[in-house]
Amino acid sequence: MQQTKENDLRHLVSESLRESNDSYTIQELFERFPTATELMDVSEQQLVSIKGIGKGKARQITAMLKLAKVLALPAQDEPVIRSPKDVFNLLESDLRYEQKEHFICLFLNTKNRLIFKEVISIGSLNAAIVHPREVFHAAIRRCSASLICAHNHPSGDPEPSIEDVNLTKRLIAAGEIIGIEVLDHIIIGGNRFYSLKEHGLL
Repeated sequence: MQQTKENDLRHLVSESLRESNDSYTIQELFERFPTATELMDVSEQQLVSIKGIGKGKARQITAMLKLAKVLALPAQDEPVIRSPKDVFNLLESDLRYEQKEHFICLFLNTKNRLIFKEVISIGSLNAAIVHPREVFHAAIRRCSASLICAHNHPSGDPEPSIEDVNLTKRLIAAGEIIGIEVLDHIIIGGNRFYSLKEHGLL
């Protein structure tokens, strides 16, 4: 549903600017502002920083986006994350058959509604190599108020390793400095999950 919406919006912008879908300007625009929410809030100043978009085109884009809002472009109806089980339900089907560890972040707004789900890193059979800068670069780009980390254990055992616990502590410390709270780290293994917060490991 979300992907269809982004494609529709891309087509609308392309038609309005008389640009092809794969032109540099359109590709750069949607690389910088990949979701409908981000694009809807874009300013003229942000737009003119893109090569090929001058003041005239920037005004044209913002006017078109305002019109799209007035015409009630479907709002994103993303889920609210209230518990570790919500995270498990959201990600389990994606991770069920993965043979490598996938480290995923759920970026949330101030009401714990999902803004975006992003795979930050794909590791080996039993290790996902993640650096805090990758996590928080993505979090800042998505204007997140908070985030939840999650990854899978292909072994089927969701018990955290020492490395999992240490990484979580590093992320929490980095988040405190930046001002983006790390709410939990969920590990999914088989049909089970392990919340570091629920087990007092945060």
